[in-house]
Amino acid sequence: MSLPTDAAETANPGAVNPVAVNLWSNADHATQYLARRSTFPWRDTAYEHLMEWIPETPRRVLDLGCGDGLVAGRVFDACPGVEVLACDFSAAMLTRARERFAATPLVTVVEHDLDEPLPADWGQFDAVVSAFAIHHVGDERKHALYAEVLQRLEPGGVFSNLEHVASPTGELHRAWLEALGTAPEDDDPSNKLASMEVQLEWLRDLGYEQVDCHYKWREIALLGAKKPR
Repeated sequence: MSLPTDAAETANPGAVNPVAVNLWSNADHATQYLARRSTFPWRDTAYEHLMEWIPETPRRVLDLGCGDGLVAGRVFDACPGVEVLACDFSAAMLTRARERFAATPLVTVVEHDLDEPLPADWGQFDAVVSAFAIHHVGDERKHALYAEVLQRLEPGGVFSNLEHVASPTGELHRAWLEALGTAPEDDDPSNKLASMEVQLEWLRDLGYEQVDCHYKWREIALLGAKKPR
């Protein structure tokens, strides 16, 4: 088993600034991401694959790091009557998500920092989803969060995590940045990336089953797992 290590050690080889910071509390940083999001070539395909692994009739779904509510909205639209709890810590993202679901009482948006343990009073869920959020916490916290998700899932429940993962080499990381049109000096220092293989190993060792990568494009990977029945 590969144990979690400090984020600076697991950041992408060749990354310009692997310092443990998080710019997502900055409203401008969040707004700039939302403005660029539609230009990412993998975006629609990746979200479609994430949605494939949501149970057909879930009762409750948790969205970790919901941003402006894009994934929570897809879940709600695909599963009529589902109750969705969506959390984020960015004030700018929370404002947008609450505006999106202002007329949707079955979707609750709450403030929560993923660096902190998941509250026990949130209850149990048939599915836990996340998209491009968990890589903003360090590896030790990722591992602990995956354990907490397992506790929050109902037996047979699904964890579907669309994640930004580390490239195995600096050359591949630089190719990723080039594909996005991002200069190396503009690489986001908020990223604390772990490899796909290491994270799949964590999930298996924690007791998940049916663990696999269901989609991958460069540094984008859909990590899926189930809680045993």
